[in-house]
Amino acid sequence: MSENQKPIVYYVYDALCGWCYGFSKNILEFHNKHKNEFDFQVFSGGMVTGEREGSINEVAGYIKGAYKNVEETTGVLFGENFINKTLEEGTDFYSSVPASLAMALFRTQKPELSVQFAARIQKAIYHEGLPPAELATFGHCVKDFELDPEMFQQKMEDPRIQNLVQEEFKTVSSWGVKGFPSMIYKEGNHAYMIARGYTPMGMLEETLENVQKEIRSK
Repeated sequence: MSENQKPIVYYVYDALCGWCYGFSKNILEFHNKHKNEFDFQVFSGGMVTGEREGSINEVAGYIKGAYKNVEETTGVLFGENFINKTLEEGTDFYSSVPASLAMALFRTQKPELSVQFAARIQKAIYHEGLPPAELATFGHCVKDFELDPEMFQQKMEDPRIQNLVQEEFKTVSSWGVKGFPSMIYKEGNHAYMIARGYTPMGMLEETLENVQKEIRSK
């Protein structure tokens, strides 16, 4: 690895993953601490695609109980709009694809803010209770990043972005990522999983330190 080449941290998440929402504060803290040492890239996992897509009542009724477990474990709270509107009505279409399109497009415009954008998407869905499959949800999110909402929504429908997302899903699968959130640390030719599922900050730092020692001992 050249002196100018930083290690890379791949954050593999899914916008519809409740545990990723619970992990948001950890990845933001980790990114803020290490952003000058590492390059960060955010990939979407495609957790809810194909036959798994449908209304929340049809394909994700388990969330009505599971979100409480996420709150108790992580300390992150789900918003009243999500609980009282999105979950109660249960009619919002549940698909990972729109949020993945938004992330892929955002990476082409402001890649250095991808970690923050991932957290912003999840706040919109799980705190503000915005529909996860509507383009306007992501137009709303990009306002915080000084991007034009209408232009962003139009670009989300570009076939090139849609192809990019399908390749992204294949890449994540080829890495052997089975669950979310996951984090992969890559230094030179060495890559290690440093988080598999929700991981407390202390454990994340300890794993990173152990992996770095192992790489540099080779």
